[in-house]
Amino acid sequence: MSSKPFPRVTRRRFLKQTGLTIAAAGGAPLISAPFVSSAWADTKTLSIVQWSHFVPAYDKWFDQFAKDWGEKNKIAVTIDHIPVANVAARAAAEASAGSGHDLFGWNGAGGAHLYRKFLVDVTKLVQSVEKKHGKATTIGRQIAYNQDDHTWSAFPDYYINFPVMYRKSLWDGIGVKPDSWDDIRVGGAKLKAKGNPVGISLGHSNDPENTWRGVLWSYGGHIQDESGKKVVLNSKETVEAVKFAAALYKEAMTTDVLSWNDASNNQYIDSGVSSLIINPISAYRTAQQLNKQVADDIFVLEAPKGPVRRLMAGAPEFYGIWKFSKNQDAAIAFLEYYSDHWVDAFKASTGYNMPIFANLVPKPMPILSDDPTSTPHDKLAVLQNSDQWSAAIGYPGPSWPATDEIYNNFIVSDMMAKAATGAMSPEDSVKWAHQQCEAVFNKWLHKA
Repeated sequence: MSSKPFPRVTRRRFLKQTGLTIAAAGGAPLISAPFVSSAWADTKTLSIVQWSHFVPAYDKWFDQFAKDWGEKNKIAVTIDHIPVANVAARAAAEASAGSGHDLFGWNGAGGAHLYRKFLVDVTKLVQSVEKKHGKATTIGRQIAYNQDDHTWSAFPDYYINFPVMYRKSLWDGIGVKPDSWDDIRVGGAKLKAKGNPVGISLGHSNDPENTWRGVLWSYGGHIQDESGKKVVLNSKETVEAVKFAAALYKEAMTTDVLSWNDASNNQYIDSGVSSLIINPISAYRTAQQLNKQVADDIFVLEAPKGPVRRLMAGAPEFYGIWKFSKNQDAAIAFLEYYSDHWVDAFKASTGYNMPIFANLVPKPMPILSDDPTSTPHDKLAVLQNSDQWSAAIGYPGPSWPATDEIYNNFIVSDMMAKAATGAMSPEDSVKWAHQQCEAVFNKWLHKA
């Protein structure tokens, strides 16, 4: 299936147009067997769009898996892969046009709650999967669960963790283990002087929106309270987090981070230049292919510890079924079949895709606990428990349309960047961000 052109709709334009309505198709189809019933005589196609995975082997596996399922059920399955940076705009375009793919795969970009009125309620599907594979974990529920009416707007596929990824020889050389944010700042400054800066993006993409939330939370700051009804960003804790970000940028990083995309930090550490990034293991997997010496020197740690806690945002991956889709039954049947084979998806991603449902991947996890391609083989074992130090973007409250929009508008990254570059003082950048968040909250609270 070739990608059909859509009107140019940006994240911001769509967010201004969220008053658009799409006639609600009936409730979600009932869950039946994982294969398509012969009664679905009109269902002959299923179109899927999702990001181009940073572990290319996963896309190859998924495409074949989906097409094999389609052949068994006499359904022509087509899959389009688009750059991760284009996901939010593509979703906005399809929703605005009321036309597009049957199954839309989001990565990172807020969407499950923001697009709620455009998506089929998949509560019955999630409940069916939970009965077979265990309850959705805390971060899984944050991804697509609607706390107000206890429904699911989308199917939570997996989350992507953001561990510390560092060059062990370089950090051993200065006698520092980058276990805390302060260790990263102090040690990073020493390594920058040696030509090996820290690399954390301050640009407009998914990675910084997750990483800088981790800094914010670790210092005790939050965008919203636990109820999700009040913005609490303007606090002394947030100011301290922003001061830290500015110091880290000035003392330990390269100025290039201001314009980085989600691939930039991967390339930076894989080149042998950077001493540390915060990133999923895709950067490590790429290094294994490009330079074994560098890859063997890359080690991982759990999220850095801050003054208050150790916590990092995890990027959400989920599938939504548009209400305008004419193949909703097929989409749901495919997702249920896919969930029954999810451990194969985990293996195909080489441990990148982290499970949402409690019993999908038993521990010790394959690959992460014992990876024959890694030296040592248990190098990635710390990632098995990443749900203990990962949270979705709404933390400590629920994820809802306002938190999705704040994520999509890069407010947290911009708050950090304004202070880091000296465009604003830390206090003023926090006040600016707080006002931006309040405007988003007021819009959505008013709609509610």
